[in-house]
This record gives sequence, structure tokens and C-alpha cells, in this order.
Amino acid sequence: MRNSFIISYDISHPKRWRRVYRILMGVGDPIQFSVFRCELSRSEKVILLEKLYPELNQNEDRVLVVDLGPANSDCTEDRVECWGKPLSQMPERKAKIV
Repeated sequence: MRNSFIISYDISHPKRWRRVYRILMGVGDPIQFSVFRCELSRSEKVILLEKLYPELNQNEDRVLVVDLGPANSDCTEDRVECWGKPLSQMPERKAKIV
């Protein structure tokens, strides 16, 4: 089962910020500066956090992970409120067999 997550980060050094941004671009969609929406299984979340952890300076940086619940739930969209420019919609993802 996949859950929807909001992942935000406050990274103090530009080089570390870019590395964290690139990691998250591979798994989620940016919805605001330093804020991503991701649909992840339990194992995908663990793998993502294992990639992010070494990039952080534990004394200067911060990552916040908010679990919004099941990705296929109708009420997931109701949990995030946005004013102004609308949030980007999650693209429909399909497996590609190469």
C-alpha cells in the first residue's frame, strides 16, 4: 500500500540543498520551494530516508516528513490546503517495461 507524504526541508548550505532537491525530484513532485508531495510504499520511504540522511548536516539542516495517509484515499486531497496558485496534480504513473 502506498501513502501520500509531504516532505519539506530546510537546508542551510546550497550544495547540500541541491543534492536533497535532486533526490526528491526522483521520487515526488515539487509543490512549493523545498516542499514535495510523494506517494511511497513503506520500503520506498525507507530507501528515500536512507538516501537523504547522509546528505544532511544534523546540526544545521532539517527534514520534515508528514504522512497524509493512503494514496488512493478520496480524503487525501482534503488534508492539504493551499491558497493562491493551486498545487500541482500528481501525474498518473505507470510502469515502463524496458
